Amino acid sequence: MAKISKPVCRICRRNAEKLYLKGRRCESDKCPLDPRKQRRGVTQAKTSEYGMQMREKNKVKVYYGVLERQFRRYFAMAKKAKGVTGEVLLRLLECRLDNVVYRVHWAFSRRMARQAIVHGHVFVNGKRVNKPSYQVRIGDEISISDGSKYVEIAKQVKELGTATVPAWLEVSENELKAKVARYPLREEVGIPVDEHLIINFYSK
Repeated sequence: MAKISKPVCRICRRNAEKLYLKGRRCESDKCPLDPRKQRRGVTQAKTSEYGMQMREKNKVKVYYGVLERQFRRYFAMAKKAKGVTGEVLLRLLECRLDNVVYRVHWAFSRRMARQAIVHGHVFVNGKRVNKPSYQVRIGDEISISDGSKYVEIAKQVKELGTATVPAWLEVSENELKAKVARYPLREEVGIPVDEHLIINFYSK
């Protein structure tokens, strides 16, 4: 499991966009990138093509919480798979179990979702799974164990109602259960990223 050792707000500032790494704080006026705090007349230095490629790669790594070695492995898998490499890469990242738990709004952040999984609170098809990188497949059913503290956390997230569940995931309204209806489409990926820059970076 990747651990971010540097202040995450600094990472968002460097990328000049919200990556929602701190959950509720990112939605509040405490976020450094809140529009009301933006300074006028500030321009960014010109970035080289290599710099843009590196920035996009690092942005996606931080967004999904994966290390360089893991990311290279995902890229190798995407390159071998059928379909457009960039889209397959993003699909693999979206189908990580920690991302799914976050996307169905059972945790305030992906870091919290990873913690829930590692501590054994998440089940896939009735079996406990403690690997955040677990790849969900079509038809998989995800749930949270009864009596878990994350049941209450999921209720708190739902009450905020700040985002919608993507169409590729089906969530039960009455109980904490979700099902993978299909694989995500490119336009359903939550992060604004130019995957072509990442492909060019690794293709050199």
